[in-house]
Amino acid sequence: MSRSLRAALLGAALAAIIIAAIAYASRERGKAPSPGKPPLLMLTSLPLMFGDGFDLADVGSPALQALQAHYRILPISVASRSELAKGRLLLMAHPRAQTPENLVALDDWVRTGGHVLLLADPMLEWPSERPLGDPLRPAPMFADTGLLAHWGLRLDAPERRGPRELKLGSYSVVANSPGTLAGDCAIEPGGLVARCVVGRGKATIIADADLMDVDHLRGAERNLDAILAELESLGSPS
Repeated sequence: MSRSLRAALLGAALAAIIIAAIAYASRERGKAPSPGKPPLLMLTSLPLMFGDGFDLADVGSPALQALQAHYRILPISVASRSELAKGRLLLMAHPRAQTPENLVALDDWVRTGGHVLLLADPMLEWPSERPLGDPLRPAPMFADTGLLAHWGLRLDAPERRGPRELKLGSYSVVANSPGTLAGDCAIEPGGLVARCVVGRGKATIIADADLMDVDHLRGAERNLDAILAELESLGSPS
């Protein structure tokens, strides 16, 4: 079995678990996701939907609950054409490596009007009890196979580890060992955020994913507000 096929099968299995977890959590809270909320595609390797142990009784992380308050979450397994066709706003939170075909599909989707918020972490500090090499453990770094360079960006590893307070739009946020972005897009001071116009679409890249781990970061009360503001800005008409 080829590596790409194994990755696709793993992604499909994870998506099935995620969808089941969302349905279970919604039943436990006595309500289903509101169809009146705008859809948000989500592709992630982080334990946002449920805990590190993949316990279906877990109703989700604070990040998921904040997102569900504003969006109808549509988890996708890979960035394929069929999956991306389900919406026009995508949150990619430290995703797993995508095949070359799916990277082409993602680029085409953005160029034809899709909007993506990509959290690309070069040194993930998110705690996990799963052993190294476990396929359910998030990768220690963003698996960039040419996408950022194609959009004119370079992602550099942090010079020092540990939490740092930085600006994300109009918010002060706490990132953990964030990287820095450089290149042709509009780069915010500090290098945490790059805002790119890609064809008819937009891509905002943040060089940290740990900022969504508000359970473990001190002083991160505004982190999720900042993420929601970025999604709202991307989802607004240009």
